[in-house]
Amino acid sequence: MSVVIRLSRTGKKGERKFRVVVKEKRSRREGDSIELLGYYEKGKNGKKEINKERYKYWLSVGAQPSPTVSKLME
Repeated sequence: MSVVIRLSRTGKKGERKFRVVVKEKRSRREGDSIELLGYYEKGKNGKKEINKERYKYWLSVGAQPSPTVSKLME
């Protein structure tokens, strides 16, 4: 099972809100996730809140972050 850390879109149409989730690579974008790590809101007041301890744990067990998530964590 290949595990990735990626964004899952939420909110109303036109809003740019995302959840940072851990899920199986083959699952759909809004499909079932293994764990919710935090959220990210895109825009002028770009808010983000991500649990860094859990993020580091998932990296240590072999989860691959998406390019967007890796940029967010820099």
